[in-house]
Amino acid sequence: MGFTDSIGRNTISAFAYIGGLARLGGQAAYCTFVGPFRGQPLRIERAIHQAMAVGVEALPIISLITFFVGVILALQGAYELRRFGALQLVADAVAISMTRELGPLMTAIVVIGRSGSAFAAEIGTMKVTEEIDALETMALNPVHFLVTPKFLAMVVMMPCLTTWADFMGVLGGSVFGVTSAGFTLTSYLHASVDALYMRDIVTGLIKSVMFGMVITAVGCHEGFSTGAGAEEVGRSTTAAVVMSIFLVVCVDLVFTALFYFTGGNA
Repeated sequence: MGFTDSIGRNTISAFAYIGGLARLGGQAAYCTFVGPFRGQPLRIERAIHQAMAVGVEALPIISLITFFVGVILALQGAYELRRFGALQLVADAVAISMTRELGPLMTAIVVIGRSGSAFAAEIGTMKVTEEIDALETMALNPVHFLVTPKFLAMVVMMPCLTTWADFMGVLGGSVFGVTSAGFTLTSYLHASVDALYMRDIVTGLIKSVMFGMVITAVGCHEGFSTGAGAEEVGRSTTAAVVMSIFLVVCVDLVFTALFYFTGGNA
């Protein structure tokens, strides 16, 4: 009975955790999209500050990583395509792989490491120092005050970062295309554009928005769940990174299957 009890408890805990994320995400979405029409103005200045931290400051590392990922994709794709005499298709392979899958996913992983952990650490520290209790004492909704600016910044910046990551990945692939596959830079970019349909780009951007919601919800939920003591802040930060990566991959799987079976072939 101990084994089955453990399975039952873990299952209940998992559903409770997902429910907590859904509740927090729903409250943040309500405060973002409905609250301004119900007398709850957005903290635009704070949202802009979060957007700078989440988006603009992440550009260098995202550019570097996705550029190298594009080079790696081109090298790996060329290894097989050369066997079939189809080396000219390397541009297509890189462009489709980046826009549908690797662009949004690599962007999400970088943002989790930079911003998801920061969300958990910030709110966790506020929880330990009883600043959350102080906000409630002053009749300020912690979700509206703390989570909504982060939620808005992530929803806006994740598609922007993903678009830039897609471009950098294609640019990385062009290094191989120009040096080893007989392309010029212009012809490589034209081949990449010709290989893409609008649905390839749109599905990647939809995924990026969902990833942003998941990262915000997990980071803030772990922060609000922080126990007493500085050690708990570290635990919450670690848990936020691990759970965010796991849930982002799960969401990616769900949406990839959804787009595939509904005709998007994503």
